[in-house]
Amino acid sequence: MDQYARHRKWLMLALGTGGQTASTTVCYGLPYLIPALRTEYGLGLAQAGLLVSCPILGILLALIGWGVVADRRGERFALAAGLLPAAAVLALATGTRDVRVLAVLLVLTGAAGASVNSASGRLVIGWFPAERRGIAMGVRQASQPLGVGLAAATLSPIAGLGGTAAALGFCAALCGVAGAAVALWAVDPARPTPEEAARTASPYRGGYLWRLHAAAGLLCVPQFVVTGFALVFLIEARGWSAGTAGGVLAAANLAGAGVRLLAGWWSDRVGSRVRPMRVLALATAGDVVLLALGAALDSPLGTGALLLAAGLTVSTNGLHNTAVAERAGPVWAGRALGVHGVGQHLAVVGVPPVAGAVIAAHGYAPAFAAAAVAPVVAAALIPGASRRSGAGRPLQRAAGGTPP
Repeated sequence: MDQYARHRKWLMLALGTGGQTASTTVCYGLPYLIPALRTEYGLGLAQAGLLVSCPILGILLALIGWGVVADRRGERFALAAGLLPAAAVLALATGTRDVRVLAVLLVLTGAAGASVNSASGRLVIGWFPAERRGIAMGVRQASQPLGVGLAAATLSPIAGLGGTAAALGFCAALCGVAGAAVALWAVDPARPTPEEAARTASPYRGGYLWRLHAAAGLLCVPQFVVTGFALVFLIEARGWSAGTAGGVLAAANLAGAGVRLLAGWWSDRVGSRVRPMRVLALATAGDVVLLALGAALDSPLGTGALLLAAGLTVSTNGLHNTAVAERAGPVWAGRALGVHGVGQHLAVVGVPPVAGAVIAAHGYAPAFAAAAVAPVVAAALIPGASRRSGAGRPLQRAAGGTPP
């Protein structure tokens, strides 16, 4: 086996993670452009917030469709066919001064960038053996905080120098480079023959995947309550300065990327995704209860629990994505990951407004206490290990007949 073949899986991991990071920077990082958008387009805060949420709408519309494409045409095709058009649409967006046109282009950007959600996961899962998939998917999932961190560090300064057009041009370059790298170097894992695919039964017979989808959606509730309101809680309730709170939360979010890696390593060690997922769900619930108690008592306990929650609430992301792909198998993994992502993105849209209304009416403690219920229900929904799931189930051998 030549050296390239031995290390190819790490290149595939880098390509998948790079594509996910580029898409995350664009689709989730645009809130950092809100001040510039308000100045340049004369928007109110609500209008600017709606505008930067347009990519999320595009993702919701396209996730399952991209899963079908990844299953039928392969990961390389799906990633390149999403990232490169996303770059082109963003390039067009740099030239418009009509906010309605910009909104449409941002929806299209999200729809194109949604290809990475299913295809990059399939690429990573397909290239790594079962005993290494947890840590590999932990690396891939770390692209989400990395992408948001990159947006926080770059988009506002770039907009300050060259306006929103320059910031959107930077996003276009990110997607273009990531898409070109995938087109040049990505290699799909070996795929089942059409005959094998035709004989493969739907993994949705029975409730296993539906329970995973529901549990993952519920686990997003404390995640987005914490991430959505941590900054304002530290400033308003704990009296921190905006600069100090932002810096500490940035460090906590980076630590969250490390927690995802540790969770993946743990799942590889114990040979199960669902057992660590259940333990971490209950740990999240306990920590958010402490956060609610600290908020109610105006105690430093709330600060410590909040910072711990920044890592715990994202700890299961790689686990449930890996569990879904392993359960679905190579024929259905793209579609299953697409369906899986829809529930999580609905939480992205729905949880912050509801939590904000509760906080405005009743304060932080009731909102945090309510959020603690969701991971308890999720822990009850998480299915037990079965013959067709878990870390012991190989998805496929790598392309070219070389074991990944």
